[in-house]
Amino acid sequence: MQAYYSIFNPAKLLIMKRIFSLLLLLPFYAIAQVQYPVSSKGEVVDDYHGTKVADPYRWLEDDWSNETKEWVTNQNKVTTNYLDQISFRKEWQSRLEDINNYPKYSSPSRKNEYFYYSKNDGLQNQSVLYRQKGLAGKPELVLDPNKFSAEGTTSLAAFSISKNGKYAVVGKSAGGSDWRTFFVMDLTTKKYLKDSLAWVKVSGASWQGDGFYYSRYPAPEAGKELSTKNENHQVFYHKVGTSQDKDVLTYEDKENPQRFHSVFTDKSERYVFLNISDRGKGKEGNSLWYFDNKSADKKFKPVIKEVGNYQYSFVEEVNGQFLLQTNDGAKNRKIVLVDPLNPAPANWKTVIEEKEENMSSVTATGNKLFITYMKDVTSRVYQYDLNGNFEREVKLPALGTVSGFGGEREDKFTFYTFTSFTFPPTIYKYDIATGQSTVFRKPEVKFNPEEYETQQVFYPSKDGTKIPMFIVYKKGMQLNGRNPTILYGYGGFNISTTPSFSPARIAWLEQGGIYCLANLRGGSEYGEKWHEAGMRFKKQNVFDDFIAAGEYLVEKQYTSNDYLAIQGGSNGGLLVGAVINQQPKLFKVAIPQVGVMDMLRFHKFTIGWNWIAEYGSSDNPDDFKNLFAYSPIHNIKSGLNYPATLITTADHDDRVVPAHSFKYAATLQEHYKGENPVLIRIDVNSGHGASNLKKALETTADIYSFTFYNMGLTPDFKNLKQAGKKAF
Repeated sequence: MQAYYSIFNPAKLLIMKRIFSLLLLLPFYAIAQVQYPVSSKGEVVDDYHGTKVADPYRWLEDDWSNETKEWVTNQNKVTTNYLDQISFRKEWQSRLEDINNYPKYSSPSRKNEYFYYSKNDGLQNQSVLYRQKGLAGKPELVLDPNKFSAEGTTSLAAFSISKNGKYAVVGKSAGGSDWRTFFVMDLTTKKYLKDSLAWVKVSGASWQGDGFYYSRYPAPEAGKELSTKNENHQVFYHKVGTSQDKDVLTYEDKENPQRFHSVFTDKSERYVFLNISDRGKGKEGNSLWYFDNKSADKKFKPVIKEVGNYQYSFVEEVNGQFLLQTNDGAKNRKIVLVDPLNPAPANWKTVIEEKEENMSSVTATGNKLFITYMKDVTSRVYQYDLNGNFEREVKLPALGTVSGFGGEREDKFTFYTFTSFTFPPTIYKYDIATGQSTVFRKPEVKFNPEEYETQQVFYPSKDGTKIPMFIVYKKGMQLNGRNPTILYGYGGFNISTTPSFSPARIAWLEQGGIYCLANLRGGSEYGEKWHEAGMRFKKQNVFDDFIAAGEYLVEKQYTSNDYLAIQGGSNGGLLVGAVINQQPKLFKVAIPQVGVMDMLRFHKFTIGWNWIAEYGSSDNPDDFKNLFAYSPIHNIKSGLNYPATLITTADHDDRVVPAHSFKYAATLQEHYKGENPVLIRIDVNSGHGASNLKKALETTADIYSFTFYNMGLTPDFKNLKQAGKKAF
């Protein structure tokens, strides 16, 4: 009896309660207090214009060393153990598979009597290519990329059909790499010929007669594909049925090894164009050269002779003259007609003037021009004749993003795809003569778009600039500051982030999550001025824009600091890394993906020199000061309470090499001593993006699980069978 009464002694009872509470929390602390692998430090120090900068993890740049491989294995083991202990991780994976499991089609593309398109039955790792005679014809399998490799990690990266429809160039990418291998398929027999072209990169395949032009680099040293700088971009002509060593070198420029060279032909294959860019020297634009294949002189002649900061894109040939899209004298772009025999700018004829909105794309189909403009980050499409006379606006089903309108000169109709956050990609057939759009294919997604709503707000950045942001959530959501929120951003390279549909995002929204897309400066949402306001020495504007987006969401009680996650990839990974250095307390979770994290050395790997036009280079003293001020790796500080951070990268990323993320993870793990985890997830057989659907869904499931867990939330999957009964 004495023992019985002693348990209920008030002092001892309090102790027992504390012990019991501690036991309940032990699983949490077992996960939160992560023991990171040891990252040994070297003694490398660089001198940048008189400033000494240590680089103790330089050894992680050697992707193929045994030390790096061991480090990757150990880091993945820690990350896997952490994620495995999250009880709802498998449920996220299952839900993502379920909501992604519906047929998905690409827009058809006509070549002679056939229409070509891709289809994914639902959960196939790679979409399958089909064709059919006429729109009512029977689908016929052309090729199945799922059979390219045992794991389905080799994808179809290029498919270009000859003018007569007899052959096709089939480009394959292994493990998500930017390197391509080109093959030639006989479309009559659907069998491959002996042709095999290696080390193709930053290249299409442009047919002319019984062969095609393509661009490649000299073969890199074995095992150095990720660390070798890609230099001397060469253009070759390949004749069908021959070996690669018989290809004819069409163009190279050894004196400017960091230029991109690409050759393409017009639809008639009469004119051959050479496009040259030199971004490694900080130049934003390109030069444009051509020759007339009917002429005896096959030497390239200049349309635009020098590479500068203006861009020139070929649109269509009209009676021996060239329609070009350009930002030369028009930051929002215009269309000009250029006589190649008298190409001086003084002789240009402006066909379509610059507008207040940015001209985001131009296609020529059915002897018409289809021009897409962007108005407050949503598409507007207008039809013109080849002389620039306005004919009509294409009526779109809602506010969102449109793509397509491609085709041949003789086409009577074309196709376009429309999408938005809660509007799955729907393919429309457009009659060019009447302007009528009809639904061609509509996906059968098991969700009800009426359950969700999208707001667009314009919030002030630090300098007062109004920044647009989309906010997507379930109807009836309460603004109580407790909603799990993902804030996504990019902000760079003149790239717009526009409304689009993602089944994976629906899985987030149905759990009460909010998704926010901030249209930061640095993109093309409002033309070149918007881009220039977020590049080079104005890059801090992008970080200010993103921080202000987070502050707005907290102020308006969409969420709070404890429920706000930020996510971005590539240049967006840089964005996430920079802002958590500057405002770590604003965010609970950070997901930097395949980020450019070492701003002092990015130009030393693969095609990193191509980004100098956007960022500048540490080789320049003024650029160095600017880059050093925000470089994610170099601004990590001890004593800051960093968010829970899940870094993602992949072993085959030869665009933003994984060394960026490796060095960033090692540095952050070294300096941050708080309770929030700092993990790196290193995928295998993937590149700058997931190499197949399975890997993409696994990555998303891990991101959602990590985010919910570190917000102290548990998703509810029990009642989802009742949700979304009404299919889109």
